[in-house]
Amino acid sequence: MPKSKKSEISASVIKRLPRYYRFIGELVKQGIVRSSSGELAERMSLTASQIRQDLNCFGGFGQQGYGYNLVELREEIGKILGIDCGYRAVLFGAGNLGKAIASHMNFKEYGWNLIGIFDSDLRKENEKVSELNVMPISRMEEFFKSEQPEIAILCIPKAAAQELADKLIALGIKAFWNFSHYDLKVSHKDIIVENVHLGDSIMTLSYGLTNYEDGDNEETAGN
Repeated sequence: MPKSKKSEISASVIKRLPRYYRFIGELVKQGIVRSSSGELAERMSLTASQIRQDLNCFGGFGQQGYGYNLVELREEIGKILGIDCGYRAVLFGAGNLGKAIASHMNFKEYGWNLIGIFDSDLRKENEKVSELNVMPISRMEEFFKSEQPEIAILCIPKAAAQELADKLIALGIKAFWNFSHYDLKVSHKDIIVENVHLGDSIMTLSYGLTNYEDGDNEETAGN
């Protein structure tokens, strides 16, 4: 089955791909080797038709009467998500949040290699975080020329985010994982931005507590 063009795939489908990857991985760890779309749907609180439609955006993975080979399906979804690409990432901001992300995220599991950490506070120079020495911003250009990272993780104050992002794009950064509480407005073509607002997640949960009756919040629980 021919794959759809990237521009034709909706953001909601793309957002569900990591869930498929995660849930299928859990099934594989349990020793389950195949599953129908109906069985997956029941476990993931989706519909079988939704799963089939989502996966058909990227090609036909299942077999009529057999279902999905879960090991192969997870591998294919991983390729779609770029898990096998080994993207090089650098982190800016070695404060509490930056240190937590650098120390506790298993980047390699998701296809990233964290290769550098920078901070504007010179007192943090050479402080070790996740086996990397924190570097001053003054070393940024030299580092980028030699290492050519593609992704920047921003754990910096809101006021500094846009100016730093512009500099990083000029140095070759192609994507941002942005925790700065500032929605980056990137006008450059082909730059990918994932703005992460932890407060939004808290408020979404609070909305569920405030507005849903018992038994009515299945969609929230399934996300």
